[in-house]
Formats: sequence, C-alpha cells, structure tokens
Amino acid sequence: MEHDETAVIGRRGSQPKGVARRQEILDRAIEVFRDRGADGTSLRRIAEAIGISHAALLHYFDSREQLLVAVYAHAEANRAEPADLVPGIETMIHAAVRNVEVPGLVTLYSTLVAASLEGAGGVGREFFATRFERLRAELTASLRSQQAEGTVRDDVPAEHLAALIIAASDGLQIQWLLEPSVGLESTLRTLGALLRPPA
Repeated sequence: MEHDETAVIGRRGSQPKGVARRQEILDRAIEVFRDRGADGTSLRRIAEAIGISHAALLHYFDSREQLLVAVYAHAEANRAEPADLVPGIETMIHAAVRNVEVPGLVTLYSTLVAASLEGAGGVGREFFATRFERLRAELTASLRSQQAEGTVRDDVPAEHLAALIIAASDGLQIQWLLEPSVGLESTLRTLGALLRPPA
C-alpha cells in the first residue's frame, strides 16, 4: 500500500532541484527524529540539526506540524511492501514490524495522531482522517474478497473486521512503546487466527 501522500503536505518545489531538496530535507528530518525524538523540537532547531537555514525550511513547510506529518507520510510512502501481500492482517503485521524497526517512527505516529485530535482542523487531522478512511476502504474490499473465497470468517461484516485490525495494530504499537516485550507480531498473528473461518 504505497501512496505518495507527501505531495499535498507543504510545498514540493517548482523545479526538479527543489523537489529533490525537499526529499533530502525529509530524509534528514527522519534521521533527526530517530536520534532526538519529535517532542519539543522547534522548526528552527530542526533546521539547525538538518543543516539548513530556518528560512529554507519555511520555503517548504509552513509549520512544525506540517513538517512532522510530511516526515511520517514520507517514511510510510517509502516503506517497501512485498508485492504478494494481500491487504489484510498480513499487511498490517508487516507494516507494524517495519514501523518498530525504525527508531522514533511509532512515537512520531502516536504523537501526531494524538495532536490531530486536539483541534477541529489542521494538516494532521486531515492527513490521518484521510489515511484511516483509505486503509479501512482497502482492507474492507480485500476482506470481502477473502470472505467470498472462504479464507476469512463471513459471520462478521468486513468493514468491522477492517476497523478492528487497524485498531489492534495501532493499539499494540502503543503498548509496545510502553513495554517493548509486548509480542507485537505474535499477538497480531493471534488476531489473524481469529479471523479464519471456524473449522
């Protein structure tokens, strides 16, 4: 499920050099957040850590929230997924495992989702509302097909299963943040077993 959602967050730059510079900023920003975390880091401090001027950063991003959401979207869009994965529990397991392999990414995601709930508008709220809507739609369509094939139980609506899979994945990643011994992959695989039709 690769999507270039960074295109609508901030400004891309009008020339190829500007587009490349923006990508470089996002790549470097991910490294900064891995090392320092996202909490309490101003745009000015981020610019210093990346090695550019505050004005140069503002050329692409209007606010700290806009930059942070773009960083997360960039990381998610560049996450390679095996081509043979059918949207469902396996794609969520793969994404969750990949997320925890990138230091700071789960923290950034959780922080941004929480912040997006605080206001009625904003780039974060729009991004995550759209992202959840897209994920639910993709998973629901895939799960309906799997129900028709008999590989997923059909006594529960596919849209409910889709929402529950997303909730389980996000919730387990938050639990993992608090206690890294939580079995993220194994617990999601248990959920996968519960989705199979009864023998």
